[in-house]
Amino acid sequence: MLQTPPDWVLRLRAAADQPPLRERVPLRWGGIEIGHAEHAVLQQIERAFSYQRPTVLRHEAAGWHIDGNLTESLARIALTMRELNLADRWRNEQLPVIDSGEQVLGTVERAAVYPLGFRTRGVHLVGETSDGQFWVQQRSLTKANDPGQWDTLMGGMISAVDTLEGALVRETWEEAGLRLHDLFGLTFGGVVQVHRPTTDGVGSYISERIDWYRATIPANCVPINQDGEVARFAKVPRKSMVAGISAGKFTLEAGLVTAAALGF
Repeated sequence: MLQTPPDWVLRLRAAADQPPLRERVPLRWGGIEIGHAEHAVLQQIERAFSYQRPTVLRHEAAGWHIDGNLTESLARIALTMRELNLADRWRNEQLPVIDSGEQVLGTVERAAVYPLGFRTRGVHLVGETSDGQFWVQQRSLTKANDPGQWDTLMGGMISAVDTLEGALVRETWEEAGLRLHDLFGLTFGGVVQVHRPTTDGVGSYISERIDWYRATIPANCVPINQDGEVARFAKVPRKSMVAGISAGKFTLEAGLVTAAALGF
């Protein structure tokens, strides 16, 4: 049964449900709304394409449209955004472009996702111990987002080459060096949503669905990072973890997932 949420949970939920800082306009492909962006950002991209034929981005009375093969057109748009300094750190990682029904329509460079308001998906794993403590990670100080912040045992994006289950397997190994078959009681926990502005790119906005899981980590299993994106792991009691979240030491996403895992 869900409990009445305390103030720290209400603050997290408010932070995760924020309107855009400035007006945004729909971005469509094939008549399907796939994202949204600030008009000024799309104008800059359109001007950069004004000397190229065929163009891939056009503005009409009905709004902004992407033409051609979606993945190919978005590759051109993303490169142009990079040249115009509209995209943040380039990742060389493709994320799926999905419609409101979660159908994959194409892929796009991760750096272009937030400025263009594309929907993203993430996966988190809450790692518990048999005595009621939690394994958490401190993100690397060189991470592009939330460096040095604390996080759930595992948290990552679902890339264009992943399924949800595949991302859970891959990220759990890469971030924590753990195999799912070694964990006890792996279960799907639920979904949390994040809708808020971000500084990751110009005029950026996050619209993310996070599927989270929970499992008990055996006493003989100690998380060991494999990809260099984790500074360290710690095993903490519930009270300390809640205090850290309330003090802003954890990422927003980790706080939301943890709150859900605690029954809020």
